Amino acid sequence: MNRQLAGSLTGPVTKWLVLVAWLVAAGALGGLSSKLVDVQDNQASSWLPASAESTKVVEALAPVTDPNQIPTLVVYEADSGTLDDAAKAAIEEQAAAMAELDGVVEGGVVSAGQAAAAGLGGYAEDGEAAFTLVTFDFGADGWSAMPDAAAELREIAAIDGVTTHLAGAGGQAADSAEAFEGIDSTLILITLGVVVLILLITYRSPVLWLLPIISVVVAYTVSGGVVYLLARYAGVTVNGQSQAILGILVIGAGTDYALLLVARYREELRRHGDRHEAMAFGLHRAAPALVASASTVIVGMLCLLLAEMNSTAGLGPVLAVGVGVTLLVMLTLLPALLVICGRWVFWPSRPVLGSAEPHESGIWARVGGAIAPHPRRVWIGTTAVLAVACLGLFSLNTAGLSTEDTYTKDFDSILGQRVLVEHGLVDTSNTLQVVAPSDSVDEVAAAVSQVDGMGEPGEVLPVDDATSFVELPLAGDPAAASTFETVSAARDAAHAVDADALVGGWAAVYADTKEASNRDTAVIIPVVLAVVLLILVLLLRSLLAPVLLIGTVVLSFGAALGVSAWLFEHVFGFAGSDPGFPLFAFVFLVALGIDYNIFLMTRVREESLVRGTREGALVGLASTGGVITSAGIVLAATFLTLASIPFVFLVELGVAVALGVLLDTLVVRSVLVTALTLDLGERIWWPARHAVAAGTGTDTGRGTEQ
Repeated sequence: MNRQLAGSLTGPVTKWLVLVAWLVAAGALGGLSSKLVDVQDNQASSWLPASAESTKVVEALAPVTDPNQIPTLVVYEADSGTLDDAAKAAIEEQAAAMAELDGVVEGGVVSAGQAAAAGLGGYAEDGEAAFTLVTFDFGADGWSAMPDAAAELREIAAIDGVTTHLAGAGGQAADSAEAFEGIDSTLILITLGVVVLILLITYRSPVLWLLPIISVVVAYTVSGGVVYLLARYAGVTVNGQSQAILGILVIGAGTDYALLLVARYREELRRHGDRHEAMAFGLHRAAPALVASASTVIVGMLCLLLAEMNSTAGLGPVLAVGVGVTLLVMLTLLPALLVICGRWVFWPSRPVLGSAEPHESGIWARVGGAIAPHPRRVWIGTTAVLAVACLGLFSLNTAGLSTEDTYTKDFDSILGQRVLVEHGLVDTSNTLQVVAPSDSVDEVAAAVSQVDGMGEPGEVLPVDDATSFVELPLAGDPAAASTFETVSAARDAAHAVDADALVGGWAAVYADTKEASNRDTAVIIPVVLAVVLLILVLLLRSLLAPVLLIGTVVLSFGAALGVSAWLFEHVFGFAGSDPGFPLFAFVFLVALGIDYNIFLMTRVREESLVRGTREGALVGLASTGGVITSAGIVLAATFLTLASIPFVFLVELGVAVALGVLLDTLVVRSVLVTALTLDLGERIWWPARHAVAAGTGTDTGRGTEQ
């Protein structure tokens, strides 16, 4: 951004026009942003690509089955002893009442007695437990309707001396809604509260913190409205996870950008008497780093469009929109607010014209001074420590999480599933659906039933004149890694009989999700590294520096995941990680971690043109150290708020990103990158050369680029 454009955005008149424009945008899109939760799609089956076998089964069965049906198990367990005759009679009577509920399909209630008569269990052999199967169909909005339906089921199912639980897909849907309840308000308020506290400590001003907060709230409101329109009219998949991450990213990244801009503006206020002129210079000098930083994140997020997983691919444009809107707000609205308020907003530490910058003798200047005598020892030692931390990657288990291990607390569906297992009851809502040509379907079903963990096939039903399908009960948790092996074996058995046979169902959906996630990780990570490297080359006009920066961030990522894996297993007690966890952690840590190197190295490059690379590295560290550290703490704290959601994937993502960001800001950027720059000197800009004006700097022949 040239200085004339920067000045025109924050002039005496245009600053008010900018303010009004953003207020209008926030007012127009605010209502849509509040409805973002209404367009969420949290169905696991909707996340998969069209190429997945389970997706093909859904498409094949579309003429005869409804993919929106939600099987729900009402699980009964005697508080002591066995279920007596009165309890059994109540269970059968309740089944009739459940059939009258809104959304229950015709014939969609199978009582415990009916299940027992059909040989499907119903009552446990020990007499202590039972279940009733209730199938709902609310259409495309069924998953959001399940919490109310679950409440009605629980009210009907109350029996003295008997504990009831809701399990199956319906119970899990209701619990998922509870886990993400308030995600559009509570989580954002918690995050904003954390940011406000950090800004108060950073700025030590009772007023200044308010301007970045106003700006990020506007950015979140506008981006939420835009994402709502994309979900409603452009088919972008939005779920509870992506909405949670959107809010965290907008607030965290927006605050980071604000910290950098305010710090540069404050520097210029010490050099210019007119605040409009100071902002023109400050914005002109800060904008390249902000644009490069945001571009890196945006391009990194858009790389997710290459994912086969629809949920992952949908996350890309959602977060790219959030960062893009945030960048625009921070380059326009925040500068306008700062010049509207004037110098008094910095009270009690107002930047006075001609005063010295505090960072010139601050802690980061002393850190640079400590590194300077022996930079090679420092970067070799730091690299060794980070490499040791990377060893924890070997203990990272990404085989997937069972239903019981998916949440950080025991939800009702988990308790119900546990009762079924303890009393030997088969979850009749967990089936494999086998689709095959009609002339081979019986043979295919027989082969699948021989696989360990599979039950006997049910009734064969026609799909069309040439195709039929049959369901087989599947023992075990549909989301467990052991069940994935059963699905794979069932598919091998079916395909051996007829290559055109397809195997789907809930367990198959989870198995296909794992396979697609592993593919996405292998494809997207190299692409992200390549595009980030290209952006750094264009920004720094160098080849060696970008390669080194990418290397440091990858090393930081490995160390963060290594330490995180140890924490997950030995501190949090998690059973493992979601298959998509490494990809999400990588994209966020590389895209966000490189930000701090961009903030540092753009300043180092600017200073090296007049001071020489070695002195420029020390000045760059001293001048950006405080603001980058504050930015890192803000971003780490905001991502850590994800741990307030009782969902293991988000807790792990929040912890890993927070840890990685802190490593980037406190170790990689401040120590490793600075030591490498001091050791290499002007060679770090290879193949470009810098020259220093005569009489300044310590490197030979610098000051202008050649």
